[in-house]
Amino acid sequence: MDEARKLARSLRPLVRDERVLEAVAAVPRHLFVPAGLRERAYENVPLPIGKGQTISQPLIVARMLELLALRPGDRVLDVGTGSGWHAALLAELASRVWTIERLPSLSRWAERNLRAAGFGPERVTVIAGDGSRGLPDEAPFDAINVAAAAWPAVPEPLERQLAPGGRLVAPVGASGQQLVLVERSAEGAALERTPLEAVRFVPLIEGEA
Repeated sequence: MDEARKLARSLRPLVRDERVLEAVAAVPRHLFVPAGLRERAYENVPLPIGKGQTISQPLIVARMLELLALRPGDRVLDVGTGSGWHAALLAELASRVWTIERLPSLSRWAERNLRAAGFGPERVTVIAGDGSRGLPDEAPFDAINVAAAAWPAVPEPLERQLAPGGRLVAPVGASGQQLVLVERSAEGAALERTPLEAVRFVPLIEGEA
C-alpha cells in the first residue's frame, strides 16, 4: 500500500479533506486496472480499461469525493461503475453504495475487483443497467456520484432521487465539460446547481447495453 499512500500524499496540495486522502491511501488502485497496466496504477492519470472506458484520474476522483462531503452512514448511488475503484472509495467514506454500470462485461469485472479488494455485497451492490434512470427502488440517496458526462444536463431521475440535504456531483457537457454540484435543500424542495472546474469524462449513455 506504499504506492497508494504516495499517491494520496501527491494529491494533498489540491485535496484538503483528510478523510478523502485516507480513502485513496486505503484502496489498492492496482486491483482496479487491467493487468497490463498495473505498473501505472498509482500514476495521477486516467487509464483505459477496455470497451472505450477509463478509470478516472485520481485527482478528479478525489475532488468529486471532496465535493460530496460524505459522512459515515450515508447511502450513495454511483453511476458509471467502470472498474469499481470509484465505488470502493465511496464505500470507504460512506455506509452503503449501489453502483450501476451499463456494460454487463464491465459490471462483472468491477464486481470481481471490488470483492478482491474486500468490498462485499453488504457494502457495495453492483448492478448492470441504465444509470441515467438511477435506482428508484432504493432512493432517496444522501449522495449521488456520476462518473460519466451528462448532456445537456444531469438526468432528472437522478436529481429526483437525491434526499433532502443531499449532494450530487456530475460532469456535464459534450466537448467542453464542467463538474456540476447539485444540492437539495434540507427541506427537500429546492435544488441549487453550481458549475465548477473543467473536466473530461466519457459520455453518459442512456438505455441498456
